[in-house]
Amino acid sequence: MGQTETLKTIYNEIDWLQKVIDQVLKSYLKQEDNQNKWQDIPLPNLENKRDYYATSVINWELNIYQRLVLVLAMTPNIKPEILDVFLEKNQIYKREFTAFGGIIDEKHRGFLPTGETVMFLISATNPALRYEAMHLFNRDSILIKEDVIALSKTKKYIPKYNGILSLNDQWLDYFITGYMQEVKQIPSFLAKKISTKLEWNDLVLDNTVLDQIFEIKTWLQHGSTIMKDWKLEQRLKPGFRAFFHGPPGTGKTLTATLLGKVTNRDVYRIDLSMVISKYIGETEKNLSKLFDKAEQKGWILFFDEADALFGKRTNVSDAHDSYANQEVSYLLQRIEDFSGVVILSSNLKNNIDQAFIRRFQSIIPFSMPNANSRYQLWKNTFSNGCKLSKDIDVRQLAQDYELSGGGINNVLRFCALKAVERNSIEVTKKELLEGIKKEFQKKIIL
Repeated sequence: MGQTETLKTIYNEIDWLQKVIDQVLKSYLKQEDNQNKWQDIPLPNLENKRDYYATSVINWELNIYQRLVLVLAMTPNIKPEILDVFLEKNQIYKREFTAFGGIIDEKHRGFLPTGETVMFLISATNPALRYEAMHLFNRDSILIKEDVIALSKTKKYIPKYNGILSLNDQWLDYFITGYMQEVKQIPSFLAKKISTKLEWNDLVLDNTVLDQIFEIKTWLQHGSTIMKDWKLEQRLKPGFRAFFHGPPGTGKTLTATLLGKVTNRDVYRIDLSMVISKYIGETEKNLSKLFDKAEQKGWILFFDEADALFGKRTNVSDAHDSYANQEVSYLLQRIEDFSGVVILSSNLKNNIDQAFIRRFQSIIPFSMPNANSRYQLWKNTFSNGCKLSKDIDVRQLAQDYELSGGGINNVLRFCALKAVERNSIEVTKKELLEGIKKEFQKKIIL
């Protein structure tokens, strides 16, 4: 489908919006034809359209009010001049109409619609419809869930519907081009998407640990059935909370990414050092954005080195300690209310507040692999491209050297560099032992 057809569909939607605005203003200002209802203006027929915008609207099964808020959010990007009528009416009547909503930014001369603009268009002549308009911005609204539209945050003393209505740039691009840009890094959310090229079979863990991991996997696949279809949401808290603890390199991050991979969900790692802002009050705002976005998208949230924020709460000796404890309490509440999966990871279980641990469905230990697991890790790690020399006894290797999966990967990197330098894919026993020695020396330094 070409961009020309897509834009034609969008312009038809905006033309419909312009007729709606004209009718609502006539009714509100008691002008000619003020008895007509804007809801009677025919919506553009999208049934035979195959462009990306029309397909999205049909798939989402948007009603007339949802269509209105979507096209209103899109208009400043496509045809902003049709919103100038709100400014013109203000000039004619020598005052600003609070009901119109809208904002004029110092860097933008046009009229930027707000939530109040939506309220005005929908309920100006029928105040009972204001609730219908408010529902458009609830978390369960499809346009909010899919992160298509948003209201900007307002200051505490300003009503939230005075926030600017906007269309997500990614969706605007998708409607026009059919291409949805992938979000790799969202600075404002202070989280980074993580993934792996490994497969589930590459995960080498103790069977008792794997059983617990499968519980999380099952929840990701069937949690909605348990909560909604079986109506257990009345008895069970939403979501699933897991705590991974154990030495570095034992598979905590890999497990989180594989859970996302096999259930087709994005996994986002939270950088706690960035979340804990030095500005009082910013932490809660950052976390609120993160959880709202994750809930809309079905992300798995992975808090790495969680003891940085979730450690034992401090005794309150100054204002900073008091705020730190408030932040932990706020986060505990958001985690409990989160309907998705949250995984916390820490190297040291003993550093975590016991009151916090009790809130988790799974406490999963990632210990150093035993000899049998190490044997499997050595075989998996050196199975592609870079091979171990045939005179290396892998069983004995696994028995003699206690290394984590991460440590074995580090040995692989060292050995691959040595082998490629010789224009070979085979690792000699001398190179392998040198790589192992180097890995153990790091432990001594640390």
